[in-house]
Amino acid sequence: MSLSSWRVALRIARRDALRAKGRSALVLAMIALPVLGVTGADIMYRSAQLDPGEKAARVMGRADALVSVFDRGYTAAQAPDFNDGRTGDGPEAGKQLTPEQKRSLATDPAMLVKELLPAGTTLVPVSTSSAITTTKEGQLRVGAAEADLTDPVWHGKLDLVGGRAPASAREVAVSRHFLDQSGLRVGDTTSPRGLQPFTITGVVEDPGSLGEDTLVARPGALVAPLEAGKAAEQRMETWLAKLPAGAVLDWPKVLELNKYGITASSRSVLLDPPPRSEVPYFQQQHISTDTLENPLLVITVTVAGMALLEIVLLAGPAFAVGARRSRRQLGLLAAAGGDRGQVRAVVLGGGVVLGLAGAVVGVVLAIGMVAVLRPWAETRAGSRFGHFDLQPVDLLGIAAIGLVTGLLAAVVPAVQAARQDVVEALNGRGAIKPANRKLALLGLVMLIGGAALALGGQAMGGSRSTPVLGGSMIAELGMVALTPILVGLFGRLGRWLPLSPRLALRDAVRHRGRTAPAVAAVMAAVAGSVAVGIYTTSNDQQSREHYDARMPSGAVGLVFGYRSDALTTAAQQREAVERAVPGLGTRADIASAVYPANCKQGDNCGYVEAVLPKDQRCPAYDRGVSQADFERLRHDPRCTSQPSYLSRYGSVPVGDAAALRNLFGAQDRAAEAALAAGKAVVFDSRYLQGGKLTLRLNEPYQHSTPTVGADGSVTEQREPQTHEITVDAVVTTAQVQAAPVLLSRDTAQRLGLAVHDSGSVWLPPAAPSSGAEQRASSAVGKLDSESQLDVERGYQSIQGLMSLGLTVFAALVALGAAGIATGLAAADSQRDLATLAAVGATGGIRRRLSGFQCGVIAAMGAVLGTVCGVVPAVALRKVEALAASATSSVPGADHVVIAFPWLTMAVTLLALPAVAVLLATLLTRSRLSLARREG
Repeated sequence: MSLSSWRVALRIARRDALRAKGRSALVLAMIALPVLGVTGADIMYRSAQLDPGEKAARVMGRADALVSVFDRGYTAAQAPDFNDGRTGDGPEAGKQLTPEQKRSLATDPAMLVKELLPAGTTLVPVSTSSAITTTKEGQLRVGAAEADLTDPVWHGKLDLVGGRAPASAREVAVSRHFLDQSGLRVGDTTSPRGLQPFTITGVVEDPGSLGEDTLVARPGALVAPLEAGKAAEQRMETWLAKLPAGAVLDWPKVLELNKYGITASSRSVLLDPPPRSEVPYFQQQHISTDTLENPLLVITVTVAGMALLEIVLLAGPAFAVGARRSRRQLGLLAAAGGDRGQVRAVVLGGGVVLGLAGAVVGVVLAIGMVAVLRPWAETRAGSRFGHFDLQPVDLLGIAAIGLVTGLLAAVVPAVQAARQDVVEALNGRGAIKPANRKLALLGLVMLIGGAALALGGQAMGGSRSTPVLGGSMIAELGMVALTPILVGLFGRLGRWLPLSPRLALRDAVRHRGRTAPAVAAVMAAVAGSVAVGIYTTSNDQQSREHYDARMPSGAVGLVFGYRSDALTTAAQQREAVERAVPGLGTRADIASAVYPANCKQGDNCGYVEAVLPKDQRCPAYDRGVSQADFERLRHDPRCTSQPSYLSRYGSVPVGDAAALRNLFGAQDRAAEAALAAGKAVVFDSRYLQGGKLTLRLNEPYQHSTPTVGADGSVTEQREPQTHEITVDAVVTTAQVQAAPVLLSRDTAQRLGLAVHDSGSVWLPPAAPSSGAEQRASSAVGKLDSESQLDVERGYQSIQGLMSLGLTVFAALVALGAAGIATGLAAADSQRDLATLAAVGATGGIRRRLSGFQCGVIAAMGAVLGTVCGVVPAVALRKVEALAASATSSVPGADHVVIAFPWLTMAVTLLALPAVAVLLATLLTRSRLSLARREG
């Protein structure tokens, strides 16, 4: 076709679009919405990706580098920004030290850093800690930092966004999130635990952590007193480094610092990062850059592909109806000498006009919407955007997708319009053609092959996620190709249906060219929702299966803080809990066994642990096992069920019969008698050998600097000593595996162990309310901020809201698709409705017919979509299991958990069609607008 012919076709298409404003607006909205969504996501993603200069400002403000000591005597390895990852190798007995390690051990860290950096470098300490501080209602755990906010070196890392900077030692700036959480305002005071009150003078912001509760005071005023009790080796030493003019800290210099156990993030390195091959950390950690190995990304791309397919399928019937409504015009064009190409061009021109308009509208609306919603999006994401990033190539590409979407939607109607008989077109009639069996056969092959590729393609080499993505899309397209013939199979159900649904089903079968795309559109929406629903529900079920309760259901546990002053308020804390939550019942006081016997509460004590006999231990974790033997041995039956415990009261808790009941849920009179008689009570028979339990006593760990010999080797690095004792024990069954063993206080002291008070457990008839728990926690926190109060409420699913949201989203999209198809069917069925009116059908019959037309489409789409959604979800779960098996040494990591959200699937399959029928019935007009007779 010539350019002039296309110009005429586009002019005709534009006039048709303006004449049929309702249908045109519908198609434009369908194309604009996904373009808006994709454009908005692209702008947010691009804006959130910091450029090198912005990232450097987040890391080090206006300094030239952020320098941190990994550990003395170590050799470090790091990513270009050490916040992205770092590791280190320490000195070992008998191993020769490098000259750098010797110097690191012999020199004060701050002095060493200053010596290694260029002369004239200024170091600004970065001091952080944590604290418990007062709020309007109680107390809150916060991050604590020190900085002179008037110094420009902090700008970009810590920004003052309200009020003024602290000017004295008793003033503090706080984050906006802290003000929101605490109920305080600028001008109020807050008192960190153990310190005098601070006056809030301003609002400070870390652009990369908007959701943190933070206090920032003058240097030396907050972190220093909080950290005063810590040993020097426990403190994190970090500085902002301001280099002298002309000096640069390049990557070779960073690698040199790493030899001394010092890591550094340099502005020059972040602006010009080294190749990955020159970063030892990446090679040591085997960090992959294959983004297709992210299952969440794969399922997102899969669902996005389904959404684009849905738009094509929804817009297709609109163009088809438009072409049929313009049969006479197109017939006149053919009768006047227009060839098939020109007829196709007129219909395709509609796709170009509406696709281009929808793309432009979507892009423009997305830019405006992101600009307006930017503060909200930054708050939700927890970090500020770097800059409002509009990538012309991205925007043009997305707009092109919208244009192509419009064209694809118009292709099939254009071909059908070009093939229609001229006489039939001039008479306003259209032939009804049966479903294409060859296309259906191709669809069946694609469905089976795509499903096989998605479910079994993980065994192929390369990326495991690529087969999932490709196979799911192939299977989806195969189901689309099968839809026309499946619609015909659904039509056989009509013989058992009442009049209105039977007429609706037969109309759907007779007009498959209109029905099949609408059914496929609903199918695509439901399939995406079902896929994400099964995936998230399976993850949730796997988390539920791996959940280990720490107390019986409904139990209330109080755990004292580790500070020694917690003992002075122990009785008060217990009384506070019982006052805040009446009716708790019998209290069980729990202690923990530590070593040695003279170790006082609050001191650095050794720990006691129960030991599995050698014949019960997993051989894969024995010392000296090679990697090849490990892979073989980890499948040993003893390795598949190794016991693990998350005791909150020490590895060997101490208590009486009440502890047996309240902490372990054990109801065993014999075990209670044995405990009172001086025996240990064991909850796993594998720990017993000959009626005795072995306990390992571990001396306190003392952090010590290795001694370096004259030859440069580590000659002494004392390891904590251990020895084992045995005790008579009995076995009982516990409801909760809170710990492997329970000792009585007398037995622990007889064995030479110290007994430290750890807390209490109550087992009320029913779990206390959330309000009662909050009141009790507040009362305990006022007495000792380190103590914690918990209520065992069992596994708490985090997927319920997500599954509900997905179901609602799928229902709305499917209802919209079914409603659109019903509206198009009504526009295309005026003669049928006129015939019904002529034979005496009432308005109610016509409304019910319209309602069941919508319901039929929704029902068929829901059934097919539910089937299609299973494939990608199951395949992705298998991918995750294989990935976990390859990267984890934990036995059973390759176990695949597949769970179906039966309730939401039932809502989709049953409630969705019912709602579609109801809405379409209510929204259809009873009166029929009679059309002028043509001819």
